[in-house]
Amino acid sequence: MSRSRAIRVAATSARLVTGGVVIVACVAGIAAAVHAPWPSISHDAAQMQVTPLPGDSVLVCNGDLRALGRDAIDPLSMSSAARPSVALGGTSGDPASEGLAVKDVPDAGEVRVLTGTVEGRTAPLIAAAESISIATEDLAGYAAAPCGIPKLDSWLVGGSTATGTEDIVILTNAAEVPSTVTLSVYGETRSARTVIVPARTQTAVPLTSIAAGNTTPVVRVGAVGAPVRAVLQSSLVQVLDPAGIDLQDAVAGPQENLVLAGVQVFASAGDDAEMAVLRVLSPGVDARVQVRVRAEGSSAVVDEFSVPVEADLPAQVALTGLAPGSYTVDVVSDAPVVAALREQDGFGRDSDFAWITPAPEIEGDVLFAVPSGPAPRVQLANTSDQDVPVTLETSDGGLPEEMVIAAGESLGVEVDPGATYRMRTDGSIRAALTLTAPGAIAVSPVQASAGVEKAITVYP
Repeated sequence: MSRSRAIRVAATSARLVTGGVVIVACVAGIAAAVHAPWPSISHDAAQMQVTPLPGDSVLVCNGDLRALGRDAIDPLSMSSAARPSVALGGTSGDPASEGLAVKDVPDAGEVRVLTGTVEGRTAPLIAAAESISIATEDLAGYAAAPCGIPKLDSWLVGGSTATGTEDIVILTNAAEVPSTVTLSVYGETRSARTVIVPARTQTAVPLTSIAAGNTTPVVRVGAVGAPVRAVLQSSLVQVLDPAGIDLQDAVAGPQENLVLAGVQVFASAGDDAEMAVLRVLSPGVDARVQVRVRAEGSSAVVDEFSVPVEADLPAQVALTGLAPGSYTVDVVSDAPVVAALREQDGFGRDSDFAWITPAPEIEGDVLFAVPSGPAPRVQLANTSDQDVPVTLETSDGGLPEEMVIAAGESLGVEVDPGATYRMRTDGSIRAALTLTAPGAIAVSPVQASAGVEKAITVYP
């Protein structure tokens, strides 16, 4: 081999060896890079907590108690049976009041719409409640309900179409435009009906006209165009004697955890299966519901049971064996449900009943009005695992009453009829007003005050 060829072979071999080393190094580097932590770039979206500017606070009342079937020629016609008394107040004085028309009841009084006008950047807290007491041949008893905020979607959990009942769905539209309302009935048979509620009017539909054949109906109220205030007026006749009336406000929607505060169990001379009855509906899916009952002033569970609930079919179960007294009922479900409890203090003449809807969580400042009625008291229920301090005072500047609601317990406090109270809480509680006398009972959950705006998170 010539010297020049030997030099070329040696150079080529060197290049091959070097190239192999580089390839091996690259492979090793890539392998190491795959397993090594890579630099990352993260970016948190800009956000801020903003409290919206409040609008005027608005509450819609229910108006006259309606009588159904007093005209034998037209049994579905309605007339005014009694005018309510109204208790109201606000942090800036009494709210402004105006009336709505009730065109389907010619002799009815006006339905009140109450407004608390924004002052600067603050909306005043306002509250109002109505109460009615009546004793006639076809209607007797006591009923009370707070004036409420209209909703686009709500549920009426209660009522019946059984013999002796006369229940009415009352719809009030306080807006300047008509509302198209769909009443969807859940029960043994499903049905639906559409009702047009003209602007600034109230109309009503007998429950039997939309839920015939359903002894335990639940009605979903869906409104398009404008929100409506939905109320279920119930009355009962037993053995030809009037046996109570009630006004039940609609609830906002299904939830997995419900608390029924202010439940009262009355003494019964016989079977107590009808003294306290719970109705539950699980829309769309089957559910397993756990019910726990606690006596006022104690965290101990005095009764607990499970209820299987079939999808779209209301279930009803009696609370039996409870000693007379005041209770809180917890309803915990593995799927969102709506629920209400019916209590009664006897049978036949001189008795009364009330439907109790879940009490929402309230925190901070709340204003509520106590309707005129017998022995009013507010039950404060703390379902959390921490004690909650509460301050209660009349809105006219009376001496505040301070208390602590122990974890898992409830406390009853007497209040004055016709007064408006401001309640401040340092934590979450549930509350309900109860008014009780022989043949006169009513229970109303305390709602969050109109005019309170909560902070929301804004992402620019």
